Amino acid sequence: MSNWNRTSIIGIVASLGIGVLIALAGSQGSVKQGDIAVFALCGIIAFVIQWVAFVPSYANRTEHYYDLTGSITYLTVTAFAVAASDDLDARGVLVAALVAVWAMRLGSFLFARVKRDGGDGRFDKIKHDALRFFMMWCVQGLWVFLTVACAISVITSAERKDFGVFAVVGLLVWLAGFGIEVAADQQKSAFRADPANKGRFINVGLWAWSRHPNYFGEIVLWTGVAIIALPILSGWRWVMLISPVFVYVLLTRVSGVPLLEARANKKWGDEPAYQKYKRQTPSLVLRPPRNQ
Repeated sequence: MSNWNRTSIIGIVASLGIGVLIALAGSQGSVKQGDIAVFALCGIIAFVIQWVAFVPSYANRTEHYYDLTGSITYLTVTAFAVAASDDLDARGVLVAALVAVWAMRLGSFLFARVKRDGGDGRFDKIKHDALRFFMMWCVQGLWVFLTVACAISVITSAERKDFGVFAVVGLLVWLAGFGIEVAADQQKSAFRADPANKGRFINVGLWAWSRHPNYFGEIVLWTGVAIIALPILSGWRWVMLISPVFVYVLLTRVSGVPLLEARANKKWGDEPAYQKYKRQTPSLVLRPPRNQ
């Protein structure tokens, strides 16, 4: 067995194993459909959608619908949680709406980007290897389930609490994060659309404040959802706070910042202007540019 096959199998098993553990923790205090907690059913749906989408994607050796499937999964899981839960309160309606708005915006943005660029370089080799490609879809199922865990715990909770200050503060934090992410994405798209910027790195707008402001916004908005969820967490459901932690680790240690930084270093690493940009601009947290 090759190292890649071994790694893929480990990744698949780990994704499913972690998913099961989160489902068990989140099922405590969840409403049920029959004898199964709705929270656990949401986890099952998240993975099944990926497995279904993998079949035609691998048959056509395409990653074009990978990100779009992720967004559809967020929407489907959230819609199912809402439909399967009783007496949905204002907190539940709020987090469902926040997830839906974020998923539709990001999904359409990423899908349009892949269609415009003709593909996603991350999958150039992976999509031709069934096991490695399948692992990526399993990882996406886990990504969706972990990211949305706090929101789903609110929607499926058997216990309801007054809207309260946590919901208001969490909403404000989410709005700030969402605004930063949208603005950063729009600024980068506009920068790349200008022929004068071909081959250049972006260092204007929010990108003068952070090398990855879109990721900062993403982390902030999911932190907002976690704040909204705090009053209904108890027992093992406190594990659901893994949501913003997972988003942070994923974007800063795994698939986000490290990959883009390596790509940027390879492309512009020898340019004095880029070296200066890296020295003066934080990797993640927004900071006004220094006047030098």
